Amino acid sequence: MVGFKATDVPPTAAVKFLGAGTAACIADLITFPLDTAKVRLQIQGERHGPVRAATSAQYRGVLGTILTMVRTEGPRSLYSGLVAGLQRQMSFASVRIGLYDSVKQFYTKGSEHAGIGSRLLAGSTTGALAVAVAQPTDVVKVRFQAQARAGRGRRYQSTVDAYKTIAREEGFRGLWKGTSPNVARNAIVNCAELVTYDLIKDALLKANLMTDDLPCHFTSAFGAGFCTTVIASPVDVVKTRYMNSALGQYSSAGHCALTMLQKEGPRAFYKGFMPSFLRLGSWNVVMFVTYEQLKRALMAACTSREAPF
Repeated sequence: MVGFKATDVPPTAAVKFLGAGTAACIADLITFPLDTAKVRLQIQGERHGPVRAATSAQYRGVLGTILTMVRTEGPRSLYSGLVAGLQRQMSFASVRIGLYDSVKQFYTKGSEHAGIGSRLLAGSTTGALAVAVAQPTDVVKVRFQAQARAGRGRRYQSTVDAYKTIAREEGFRGLWKGTSPNVARNAIVNCAELVTYDLIKDALLKANLMTDDLPCHFTSAFGAGFCTTVIASPVDVVKTRYMNSALGQYSSAGHCALTMLQKEGPRAFYKGFMPSFLRLGSWNVVMFVTYEQLKRALMAACTSREAPF
């Protein structure tokens, strides 16, 4: 067995909640530059048609985007919005990942055998609930990642300033901008991510191809990251564009998607696909492996504390 061994006592809801938020923050710290590169690629060309966007593209590819940002804005630009990102993960992942098993058991009425329908329903529920809790942090994170650190396009000086400025200039609703596409995105992402991870892990264990340890968690997480990127990329691009848009630029998320289709074509919905996959794949691997180990470590600590001397 690699890593911490599973305890006989299943992890409690509190352990899952805390472990998921912590693991997601660790994953964000490691993969944040890829997420920033993804956002820059997704918003590139949103004010131009496909021909002008192609000829005037500032960023080309994942590595090119990262190198361009480092050269023109400095290395710190890759972590612009990190504070809001960590705030988002601590509140967001704790709900959507940490409560997934509890909600799944609620829908199956405590049965250990959960069907695909119950898993999808649980993933949709916790994904939507997480957005309701953490939407303002997501808006601020995207705004920070999208803005250049230098030049006239810079809008916010700090995370607190971003919250205050958005609320002052766009009203309370500005902090909840893009809630609809974000609910749709995260219901899809949560289902693809958690359900795929669940199914791959169960299949590997039932077929005796792997045991419940790090290699199994790594394989399941990598598969979940790829499936999630393919399914969720179009909604993710629309969400990013809409959240970062100027006041009045788009009347709705649907209008944003239609404008993208008309001006840039269907391929626009998969802008930033490679950094999305690199980010989601690596993020899933770090998050799920860390999450599984944290659950075991926390339960082992709780068990040893409660054990009689």
